[in-house]
Amino acid sequence: MPLSQATAVPGAPSGPDDARARARRLAPGLAARAGSHDASGTFPEADFDELRANGFMGLMTPVRLGGCGASFADYTAVATELAAGAGATALVFNMHAAVTGALAHAPEELVRQLGAPETFSASRDRVLARAAEGALYAVAMSERGAGSRLSRVTTAYRRTDGGFRVTGSKAFVSGAGHADAYLVAARDAASAEPRVSYFLVPAGSGVRVEPTWDSMGMRATGSHDVHFDAEVPQDALVGGVEGLAVLLAQVMPQWLVASYAAVYVGVARAALREGTAHLRERGLHTLPAVRARMGRADAAVAAAALVVAEAARRVTESPGEPETNHWVWRAKLTAGDTAAEVASSVLEAAGTSATRRGHPLERIYRDARCGALQPATSDVCADWLGVAALGGDPEHDTPVPRW
Repeated sequence: MPLSQATAVPGAPSGPDDARARARRLAPGLAARAGSHDASGTFPEADFDELRANGFMGLMTPVRLGGCGASFADYTAVATELAAGAGATALVFNMHAAVTGALAHAPEELVRQLGAPETFSASRDRVLARAAEGALYAVAMSERGAGSRLSRVTTAYRRTDGGFRVTGSKAFVSGAGHADAYLVAARDAASAEPRVSYFLVPAGSGVRVEPTWDSMGMRATGSHDVHFDAEVPQDALVGGVEGLAVLLAQVMPQWLVASYAAVYVGVARAALREGTAHLRERGLHTLPAVRARMGRADAAVAAAALVVAEAARRVTESPGEPETNHWVWRAKLTAGDTAAEVASSVLEAAGTSATRRGHPLERIYRDARCGALQPATSDVCADWLGVAALGGDPEHDTPVPRW
């Protein structure tokens, strides 16, 4: 629906604990539908109907605007529960939370120092209030040939009398065709430097979805290509200031890096759950080798959950601090690699019968394998951490720009 037509949804969670409890209750229903959406590659509309009905679109929206007022740590707990049900659904929700969370948590002092206009607060509040009413936001950052590196985007914007015109194409846009608006990263066409800004572009005129998504894993995310040739007003410029995208990625990387981590911890937990059910049903749980695999998997998932929780705690309590950002990168690396390794080991323990199409473990294995590939990839995370461990500055001491 257009942003102006988002309708109020009653029954928002009473607080973060209630939100997590609701997510845990919804997870079995998400899991029951996940297989059919994976097989057909269709978007899980019923899942998002339930998320709206339970007030999850406003999870990051402040209470004063009708939302739950969740912290990054609260989001992490909720996303993990949802992903234990359906990884693809949680991944789309992650993108929405990245938009609303970044807006809700951007420090007022920082925003003012960066030169945000007086109209910024009202514009931000309108976006967050619409989320609480049920609007879904998607992230349109990656491009074919450029990936998610902000400094390489070719989508461009030009100033017009009424605001801006945003033109270009994006790939891997989760929720494409179902979002009410898209957070678009675009470069200033009039600048020789990679001056990149964010715009919140409403679905509708000037936005065309090309159905290209037919992937190995996370098939139900509907991550199609989206083409933009849209005129947007001045207040569509996120933050009200041009050229902030790369700076914000460096200062507050959690929504571009660590928010994925919670999803893949949940996917790893799903692998443990479905693996246990399969192994006990087949009587394989009595084999010492199988028990050893499951024991190692259990320990690995618990360790990854602790790393992600520590990163989330630090982001909530000390956002932007250098050590906090170290934990952000550790969380993404650990969760992505752990999900892939655990799903692979559990599938091997389960045997050939679990590799048939339609078996939950086969789907979870494919979903889990995507964790290390999503930005920032495991190799990028490991390189960032390696530069830091060796005493360098990961944002500046590499020949290729991080963003």
